[in-house]
Amino acid sequence: MRRRQVLVVGSGGREHALVQALVASPSVQQVYVSPGNAGMAADAIVLELNWKPRSPDFAMTISKLRELNIDLVVIGPEQALADAVSDALRQQGFLVFGPSAEAAQLEASKIYAKEFMIEAGVPTARHFVVESVAQTMECARHFQPPYVLKADGLAAGKGVLIEKSLEGLREAAERLFEKRELGEAGSRALLEEFSPGWEMSHLIITDGDRHLTLPAAQDHKRLRDADEGPNTGGMGVVAPIALPPNLSERLEREVVLPSLALMRKRGFLFRGVLFIGVMVTESGPSVLEFNVRFGDPETQALLPLLDGDWFEVFDAVARGEFSKKFSWRPDCYTAVVVMAADGYPENVVKGQTIAALDDQGRHSAGRILHAGTARDPQGRWVTSGGRVLNAIGEGQSLNEALQKAYRVVDAVQWPGARVRRDIGAKQI
Repeated sequence: MRRRQVLVVGSGGREHALVQALVASPSVQQVYVSPGNAGMAADAIVLELNWKPRSPDFAMTISKLRELNIDLVVIGPEQALADAVSDALRQQGFLVFGPSAEAAQLEASKIYAKEFMIEAGVPTARHFVVESVAQTMECARHFQPPYVLKADGLAAGKGVLIEKSLEGLREAAERLFEKRELGEAGSRALLEEFSPGWEMSHLIITDGDRHLTLPAAQDHKRLRDADEGPNTGGMGVVAPIALPPNLSERLEREVVLPSLALMRKRGFLFRGVLFIGVMVTESGPSVLEFNVRFGDPETQALLPLLDGDWFEVFDAVARGEFSKKFSWRPDCYTAVVVMAADGYPENVVKGQTIAALDDQGRHSAGRILHAGTARDPQGRWVTSGGRVLNAIGEGQSLNEALQKAYRVVDAVQWPGARVRRDIGAKQI
C-alpha cells in the first residue's frame, strides 16, 4: 500500500502529540503541521498556511494541499472546527478527521450544548442563561455557593469561573458583561448549579454511527496545587484512571448513546472526537461540557495507550468506515505535567530563555512535547505562549509514569515557570 501524506492543523502540545503518533505509523510517509511551532520541526514539516475558509488566501491553502498530495487532514483546535475548516476541506475532496461546523456548536456555545443535553436526556446540572450582572445576581438566589459561571463562547479554557461567594460572582459577571474581558464569547453565559464530586475526561472517537471509547483520564484545571487558583487550559493529566463499578456502563447508557442518537437525528456530520467532561457525583455522572476535539493535555496522555496504528483510526473515521476493533496497551500508564510561562494564565511572559533543550528541542531526561516555544534570532529556545512544554512520563504504574514526567520538569526550567507538583496525587 502507498504510504500516506498527512497534515495536522494546530500549534500546541496536543498537535505535537498527534504529529508524533502519526510519524510512528508505518502507513505514513510524511507528516506536515500548520501552523505548528518551532519544537515540531524535528518531527514534521512545518507549513505557514491560511486556515480561514472565508479568506481569499484560503484558495492558496487548498492548492498547497493538492500539491503535497495530502491524503488526510487531522484538525486539532476547536476554533478551526468552529470556523468550518473541516467543511471547506471536505467540499474540496479532502478526507478530514474533525466534525462539521454544525456539530462544533456543541463546543462553540455552552448554551447550545446545554439545550442539546436536555433534549437528549443527558444528566447535567440545573442552569440559567444570563446576559447581565443584574440577571446573574437575581438567578443566583436559586443556588447555593459555590457559583459556576460559564461564558457561552470559546475562551481557550478560561471561560469557566467558579466563585465561592456572591461578591466573587458579581465580580466575575462584571468581568464578562461590563469589562468584556472575553469579548463576544462572554456576551451571554450559563449560571450553573455546582455539582460536588470528582471530575474526569471521557472521550470517544466516532464516525457518527460506531464509536471507540478511550481510557478514562483526569485533568487538573486549576493553576496551583490542591486545586487552588484560576482555571487554566489544563496543568496536567494522568491516564488511565480506575473507575467505580458500573460507571463505564452508565456513561455509555446515559450519556454516549443518547448523545450520538440526537446527533444522528439532527443530521450532524460527526467524524472525530467527542470529549465529554464529567462530574461524578453521589447520584452518578453529570455532564459538565462537550468538546468536539481531542483535549489538551488529555491527548498527550491517551495517544501512547493505543495498541495499534493511529493513522488507521483517523483514516477509518474520516471515511465513515470505522469498523475495526482497537485495543489498549496492558499495564501502561501515562502522566503529563504542563510547564507554563511566568504569569500564566492572565499575564503571560514571553521570550524567557529555555536553556536546557538541545538543538532538536529535546532533553536526555525524557520525552518533551512543545506547546508554546520559539527560537530567538540567536537560535535559543524561548517561551512563546502560556503553556510552553509538556513533560511526558510512561510506565507500568502511575507512580513510575509520574516520576519520569517530573524528572523532565526538574531538568528543564526557565525563570518563573509555573508547574503543579500534585498531578495524579488523587489517583495515587
